[in-house]
Amino acid sequence: MKPQRTRRNTEFVVRKLFFLRETPCTPWLNSYFFVWLVVNLLFLIFPLSSCSKKQVITEEEVVPIIDPVRKRAQEITSAMDERLLAAQVLISGIGGSASLTPNNIEMFTEIPPGGIMFFRYNLNSDNETIRGFLTEADSLITQEAGIPPFMAVDHEGGTVNRFRRGTASLPAASSYWEIFLTEGLSHALDKIKTDSFQAGRELNELGFNMNFAPVVEHLVDENRDFLFSRSYGPDPAFTALAAAAFIQGMEQTGVLCVSKHFPGSAGPDPHYSLSIINRNRDELDLLILPFSILINSGTRAIMAAHTLVPQVDNVISSLSSVILQNWLRGDLGFDGIIISDDFIMAAAGDLNPEDAAVRSIAAGSDMILVWPGHLRQTHGAIISALEDGRLSHDRLFDAAQRIIYEKLVLGLLE
Repeated sequence: MKPQRTRRNTEFVVRKLFFLRETPCTPWLNSYFFVWLVVNLLFLIFPLSSCSKKQVITEEEVVPIIDPVRKRAQEITSAMDERLLAAQVLISGIGGSASLTPNNIEMFTEIPPGGIMFFRYNLNSDNETIRGFLTEADSLITQEAGIPPFMAVDHEGGTVNRFRRGTASLPAASSYWEIFLTEGLSHALDKIKTDSFQAGRELNELGFNMNFAPVVEHLVDENRDFLFSRSYGPDPAFTALAAAAFIQGMEQTGVLCVSKHFPGSAGPDPHYSLSIINRNRDELDLLILPFSILINSGTRAIMAAHTLVPQVDNVISSLSSVILQNWLRGDLGFDGIIISDDFIMAAAGDLNPEDAAVRSIAAGSDMILVWPGHLRQTHGAIISALEDGRLSHDRLFDAAQRIIYEKLVLGLLE
């Protein structure tokens, strides 16, 4: 695993560009001139380490840097057999809403997944029942795998809320854009941090340690109908700062945030329609600017979209090594967990979900979202792909090691 690049205080840089926005905005400040200024300043700042004067380092001065957490992650992963490795890269849905069903118990005993995702139908009970349900699922999987699972939920706020009214409530992302326009940048960011911290604390108390949020896509023509109030607004710089504030508040409570959906969404709804972004490379660089800023400030997990980007590759992003390995990891320097969206979405096309999962892991995804009915088949497909060479053991090991590393950082493992 390559060493992480040195991260700079990008939030400070972008904040400086907002000094005129501490008062209500004038129309020109919402124009692409402002975005152009942000992009060019960032491009000027980030290469400074390679353009500044070079320091000659003698052989005696070179000291290897050993990350003890990564070393421990490697040790734990090395002790896992292929059955557990293949299970660790899967985030499975779950049936029931109050306790594990007999089918859940049988399935998770056979295949203890690396994560469980919960939906509204799982969480329509009181908090005490939800807490007991999550504890039961966590205990079973930990007992079988020796490794606790990510306990995940989609909790963006606004319309994307899996809980009953009043539980871990969050305003819609778009509401903070309105606060920014009327009260200024500091008020908006402080409100985001406070709200996400409070929601994260409630999530953590229920037993969750992963949140599929925030949305890091600023509003553009392609995604407006799909995202609307789920986005922090039309400005990529504000979107980056708002998402960073959300992550900072929530991760202080022990809940890992998953930034989504890279490199972007398009169409009315990728769950029911194709998602295609037809933009040239310069336009794409602007489109993914919020992701680029977040990566440099340390975001630890990103969800890959099933979006086709013809200017980059002829397969959807979640299956593209060009997009996941060359662009996201190589060009942008992301070194955390890449999670693919589930493959029964219409944007994924007519692919068999099990085969698509194998292709996605081979291309660079570290975790795959699967529905309970596909868990056994997907796990079996990964094992078969290891046997016939379609998926290398090194790639699967790398994916599992990244997962274990983040679980160690969260304190799920000693």
